[in-house]
Amino acid sequence: MSADESTEQGKRPLVALLSGAGISTDSGIPDYRGPQGLWKRDPEAEKLVTYGHYMADADVRRRSWRMRRDSPVWAAKPNGAHEAVARLERSGTPVRVITQNVDGLHQLAGVPERKVLELHGTSRTVVCTGCDARGTMADALARVEAGEADPACESCGGILKSATVMFGQALDPEVLSQAIAVAKACDVFVAVGTSLQVQPAASLAGLAAEHGARLIIVNAEPTPYDALATEVVRDPIGIALPALLDALAGG
Repeated sequence: MSADESTEQGKRPLVALLSGAGISTDSGIPDYRGPQGLWKRDPEAEKLVTYGHYMADADVRRRSWRMRRDSPVWAAKPNGAHEAVARLERSGTPVRVITQNVDGLHQLAGVPERKVLELHGTSRTVVCTGCDARGTMADALARVEAGEADPACESCGGILKSATVMFGQALDPEVLSQAIAVAKACDVFVAVGTSLQVQPAASLAGLAAEHGARLIIVNAEPTPYDALATEVVRDPIGIALPALLDALAGG
């Protein structure tokens, strides 16, 4: 945090927002773990984002590339909830976004890149599992469209994957460390659209509460951390979050 932001924080509470899949469903991106989530509707799809299966099976990789090509992320635009977060940041309130999503919609809504911690990486970048070379997903998908069913790294010939944290992979320790620091330092912690079941991301809500933050949970279904919350909101995210964040922006 810069010196200017530290000064601003002395005037306004630091707001941390942990976002999950529920914040993006209004943008046309499906939930994964909810009652109608992708993993419940099609358990086989989970293999496509499981590191062991992906690395060992060329057919899984080919299916994964088709899934990426057809992903609703590419047509998705930030919705009112994403825009409310960006509006809060523009109000001068110190804001940090910790997201479990890989869609990049917080940044597209206008939240500065440096204020977004992507716990599970990003689907907009590809990384080589051999040499760690990176490139854009758009370029990789153009190769798929051109006929490469399983495009290899152009630098070393290694296996390419999206720069997301697959099942079976650990979170980036540096990103997680920053998220923990934000959870400990914030005055208000808003968990929105997340089941708070996936660790260690879910534990950030408890950590924030333990360090004195006002914990607000906005989610349609109960979560394991509801009992620690100052406020639990079950209203639709597209309505509830803008109202909540606009109130915080107004002090």
